[in-house]
Amino acid sequence: MVTPADKLRDLLATGDLITMPCCFDALSAKLIEQEGFGLTFMSGFATSAARIGEPDLGLMSYGEVLDQARNITDAISIPLIGDGDTGYGNAMNVRRTVTGFAKAGCAAVMIEDQLAPKRCGHTKGKEVVGRDEAFDRIKAAVDAREAGADILILARTDARHQHGLTEAIDRAAKFKELGADILFVEAPKSVAEMRTVCAELSGPKMANIVEGGETPDLSPDELKEIGYQIAAYPLSLMAAAMKAMVETLQSMKAGVPRDDKLMDWADLRKRIGFDAYYEDSERYASSRRDG
Repeated sequence: MVTPADKLRDLLATGDLITMPCCFDALSAKLIEQEGFGLTFMSGFATSAARIGEPDLGLMSYGEVLDQARNITDAISIPLIGDGDTGYGNAMNVRRTVTGFAKAGCAAVMIEDQLAPKRCGHTKGKEVVGRDEAFDRIKAAVDAREAGADILILARTDARHQHGLTEAIDRAAKFKELGADILFVEAPKSVAEMRTVCAELSGPKMANIVEGGETPDLSPDELKEIGYQIAAYPLSLMAAAMKAMVETLQSMKAGVPRDDKLMDWADLRKRIGFDAYYEDSERYASSRRDG
């Protein structure tokens, strides 16, 4: 049986740039798959907003995040990368976190070096732990994988903000040495910094493109040329959905037509899955007639 981790390994083996829109619930993940994307990531920022209506400041529990991941993996066939934040505690917690995401059906899990409670990588107030603790987190994550968790490790560092680019690259290089599968240096501030990251680090690397954030919003072709293999868009769908909902509510409040803001009723039903459900249910139509 091909596992989610196998699917992600196959994607990475192509060497192509993977454009990765990020989801926040089962429906957004289904739409990503329906539009032909081969990989998605459960954005912590967007998931926190969607699930508990709060900012991404470490307020969601491990259980809440894992439950959301299960809902998403149940709804799609493409691989999902889960957001394991800081691992929810010490190194032993990290091992349990990684194992939990693997059991939830995730292809990979991201573990980062922020000080708990963690913060969105493009907002103020974030700090990172010392090198030893950061390395222990990734070592524990890799140990969980080696102990049988079929999952890839996406190792993230936020050290650029607090200690500079050189420290961030040094940490990421050590993450790779410890066995991380994918590297993520968060929030480089220029194209030159992005080039340095890719030149200094081997293996698959992820760029995080936050519209309006600190990292330059480059095209997929530009990111591939620089040396990235995954281009993550963590807020695009959440921002689009929120804008559409606010505009629809404003139109509703003003008593003006809303048709131009709404998906067609037939398309809405189809994308949610009504048509597929009715088609599948025809297999059991005889039992309904007999009853």
